[in-house]
Amino acid sequence: MERRFALITGAGSGIGRVSALALWDEGWTLALAGRREEALRETVVMSQVSADRALVAPTDVSDREAVLRLFAAVKDRFGRLDLLFNNAGRSAPATALDEFPADDWNRVIAVNLTGAFWCLQEAFKLMKSQEPQGGRIINNGSISAHAPRPNSAAYTTSKHALTGLTKSTALDGRAFDIACGQIDIGNARTEMSDIMQKKLERAKGADAVEPQIDARHVAEALVYMANLPLSVNVPFITVMANGMPYIGRG
Repeated sequence: MERRFALITGAGSGIGRVSALALWDEGWTLALAGRREEALRETVVMSQVSADRALVAPTDVSDREAVLRLFAAVKDRFGRLDLLFNNAGRSAPATALDEFPADDWNRVIAVNLTGAFWCLQEAFKLMKSQEPQGGRIINNGSISAHAPRPNSAAYTTSKHALTGLTKSTALDGRAFDIACGQIDIGNARTEMSDIMQKKLERAKGADAVEPQIDARHVAEALVYMANLPLSVNVPFITVMANGMPYIGRG
């Protein structure tokens, strides 16, 4: 089987880690990016893959120069890129709109939107120039883009804007066999979601805690999209806990 090469950002925990393990099981060779090198190496150890199937590349995606170094390392090691999972993200404490700190706004937008764009742009360049041409980009979206929670202006804005970036990339990539899609995720159990559930419980009581799903179900959706031929695209897919208040918010 021909080797396929993928890059996952935010691969040291949560959905990024589970997705990396799922892609390795499917035979992919992976580059793992994230801010914490130790966490990335833990992901590799969990996979038990051989060293030639893993590239660990500590990267802060909000730093453009770091992103350029990341993609240079991917090109040097693999020679091509078949899949980017634009997964790195961060949130901010729930804060009233008129009290939202500028630093929190800038940090969320820098990672969730600007950092995602830097990675997407470099992946697009590489996929456009490589032989054979093309590849797939999958963005980590959120139900928040469509039905925001209260006091989440920065996170909601970043994910709403990412949806526009997904559409633009899907359109602009057609001529180069670059497919772009997005997974909108609702209540997959990760370190971040557990923090959110605890906040809901403290603020509104135990009845406010929402159902969650195992993050591996998101990884399964990613694998499905990743394994499609480039003549097929899934622009948007939603993976969510069935009992969460999204459809009708009730």
